Amino acid sequence: MSEPNPYADGEYKWGPGQAPGQGGAPGTPAYGYPPAPGYGYPQGATPAYGYPQTPGYQPTLAEGVAVPPVPQQFPPAGAAPVLAIGDITVVGDQIITPAGAMPLKGAVWNAMDMSRTEEKIPTAAIVLAIVFALLCLVGLLFLLMKEKRTTGFIQVTVTSGGRHHATMIPATGPDTIHWVMGQVNFARSLSV
Repeated sequence: MSEPNPYADGEYKWGPGQAPGQGGAPGTPAYGYPPAPGYGYPQGATPAYGYPQTPGYQPTLAEGVAVPPVPQQFPPAGAAPVLAIGDITVVGDQIITPAGAMPLKGAVWNAMDMSRTEEKIPTAAIVLAIVFALLCLVGLLFLLMKEKRTTGFIQVTVTSGGRHHATMIPATGPDTIHWVMGQVNFARSLSV
């Protein structure tokens, strides 16, 4: 495979020395697209979602149109949190999440209950029912004992300023959803 291609007309050279994203004659874009900086990670393009950007960095689209930078807003020093739901915190007029800050005004809040409450007869009640079954069937009253256990999560999502964040809150009891819905309703009233 070290021989050159006998069918090549000398216009296109394949292999090293060819700039990425170029085809045909040198200096012309491949397949009608503008020349790209290349593929792979990293190429100095936009950093991964959630990572801080370097100051003065201005990402651009392939067509050369500038993308406006996302303003980094931070709460004033000493501002107390108004509300905290999981890792979502409302401070002043913005929402602070691990993905970045979002404006509070116009935020859309949602909550979804993904918990379940199971009710079962505890093992101790079954043992006591068998032991006391000999005494005039009084032991059968132990089978009326019930035990409730709540498992799962409550998902809270917030969308604002083109960003979206979701958090999961563990359900510790059947009343956890009521507490979370109270917090979400308060957040909705602040977002108006």
